This record gives sequence, C-alpha cells and structure tokens, in this order.
Amino acid sequence: MASSLPYLLTALAYGGLAAWLARRPEPGTAQSTARGSWRPDRAEQLAVAAILVLHAAGLALAVFRDGRLFLSVGSVLSAILLVTVAIHWLASFLHHLRGLQMFVFPLAALCALGPAVFTPREALPGGAPWMLATHIVVALLAYGLLTIGALHALLLSVLNRRLRAGGSLPPALAGLPPLLTMEAMLFRILAAGFALLSATVLSGLLFSEELFGIPLALTHKNVFTLLSWLIFAALLAGRFVFGWRGRVALRWTLWGFGALVLAYLGSRFVIDVLIGR
Repeated sequence: MASSLPYLLTALAYGGLAAWLARRPEPGTAQSTARGSWRPDRAEQLAVAAILVLHAAGLALAVFRDGRLFLSVGSVLSAILLVTVAIHWLASFLHHLRGLQMFVFPLAALCALGPAVFTPREALPGGAPWMLATHIVVALLAYGLLTIGALHALLLSVLNRRLRAGGSLPPALAGLPPLLTMEAMLFRILAAGFALLSATVLSGLLFSEELFGIPLALTHKNVFTLLSWLIFAALLAGRFVFGWRGRVALRWTLWGFGALVLAYLGSRFVIDVLIGR
C-alpha cells in the first residue's frame, strides 16, 4: 500500500480539483475572454502546479531505479498525462482553456494510477542513453500535445452539438472563446504536435540501433506510428489547401490520435499485461 500511496494521492488530487472546478461558477463571460481582458485564476494555477509536482515525483520513483529506466504501459500513460496537464497549465496563462478541464483532469486522475497497476519487470534497453532520453522526451511532448489536441477536438464536438441542439452550456464550459478561435487554436496545437511527432519518427527511422539496440523492423508500433503521422499530415495539408474545418477536422484529429494510442500503448499492453513480460 505504501508504494502505491503517491499515485493514489495524485489521482485524488486531480479528481478533487476536477470536481471543484466543475461545480464552481465560471468567473468570466464571453465578453471578458476578449483579447487582453482575460486572466487565469491564480488559485487554480497554484493548485495545478502543486499537483504536477506531486505527479512528477511519484512517476520518477516508478521510472528511475538504480540508474536505469523502467517503463510499463502504466508509467507511459502517467507520463503522457503529466506532460498533457503541464502543457494545458502553461497554455492556460495565455489562452482561456478552462473548458478542457472536464476532459484533462479526470483522465489524468485515472492515468496517474498506472504505475501502481502495471509494474515493469525489466529495464529499457538502449545503446546510447542520452539519445534514448532525448527520443523519449520528444515523443512524450508530441504525445502530450496531440492528447491536448484530441481533447480539444472532443470539447469542440460537445460545443457543436449543444449549439445545434439549442441547449445551454454547463458552468464549466461557459465563457469560452468563439468556436472559430478555438478551432484555430486546435490547429496550432496539432501543428506543434505534428512537428515533434515528425522528429520522433525521423529519429526512430535513422537511429533505431543506437536508440533501442535493434535494427528497424516493420512492427505493430512502427506501422501505427507511421499511420498516425500520415493522418495528421493529411489533416494539416487539407486545412492549408482546402480549408478543412468543423466535423471533418475533428474526425481526422481523433483518427490520428487513435492510431497513435494503438502505436505504443497497444504494444505495451500486450507485452505488460497479456504476455506478462
């Protein structure tokens, strides 16, 4: 129980923050979110920062042991959501993103328990530790940005459906920027995530033996990673050339993210859970 305590505390902290923010009235209105007039809530920012420190400390205990790197499907999920929450927290100083909290924090609460549920038994292989560490950091940043993009797409879908049905928005979604502004923000997030994903794919293709100690092979992970890269490339090209937006853009975003989830987490789940390695 003691070894699981940091992960349980982190999950409870995320869950408590999500519940508090969902019940709290939105501090601003649509007019107050205009350029230059909106400011982040200081208490919320401090609370998220404290939880991020707790999350990072607990994850470090699970991943770094005896100078070696241990990764499981649970620790990878936890790391991706740690990066996702950190990106959300930093971006919230510049943009009105409170509506994303209803997706980000509950998901982070669930994934924070990952290292307690899935414990790796073997250290990660690798011939050049600094190259492997750089590759992992860039990959996690790409996953984090694209996770934010997928959650942002889900938020836009909810808003679109509510507006089409003529219903009122819940308090947590009140006062958000206009849909066109949020859509433009989505594509900026996807472009940044795609750039980092491209760097991850390129480094894996060129330096597979140096990074992982094995030659490049057509594995489940590589196939789905390339598929995800192609989907996001097509989406961004469609936006630039044909002006894709709305439901088309949201569907392609979720397809690309789904392929990315299958790329790594699918293979890790088979190895860690079904095979038990």
